[in-house]
Amino acid sequence: MAWGLEARVPFLDKSFLEIAMNIDPTEKLFGGETKRMEKYIIRKAFDTSDDPHIKPYLPDTILWRQKEQFSDGVGYSWIDSLKTKAEELVSDEKFTKAAERWPKDTPQTKEAYWYREVFEGHFPQEACTESVVRWIPRGDWGCPADPSGRAQKVHNAAYENPKV
Repeated sequence: MAWGLEARVPFLDKSFLEIAMNIDPTEKLFGGETKRMEKYIIRKAFDTSDDPHIKPYLPDTILWRQKEQFSDGVGYSWIDSLKTKAEELVSDEKFTKAAERWPKDTPQTKEAYWYREVFEGHFPQEACTESVVRWIPRGDWGCPADPSGRAQKVHNAAYENPKV
């Protein structure tokens, strides 16, 4: 995705784009004084709860759920099992020496260490490692250094009050 185009067909509709581009940008902001969750306007467009005669397009549990990273969509149990496996495979001793082994882009978790070790096992050439663009979480956004891409803390409010 760093160099590709992520095309989403509904947003290629010219009429829709004209409407979307004419909405006051402050109405599109996440959080702030409005305390709205991300993508509020498009969610609200599919919210039929104001009219009991209209059958919902989507259940509220889907329409108002927190936006998550792609990896969260596979299910937390799968991701948790990877974390558990990494804890089993990467000893504390190995992990404490991670910076010696990889001074550049040192893994910050045992899970990241394990992924790096597996990658290096298949692609030992330094050129391969140099070709990988590493996602570096934004600490100033409260993002953990979690390579599995678990839901970030910035979205926790969506669980507490999704329709705001």
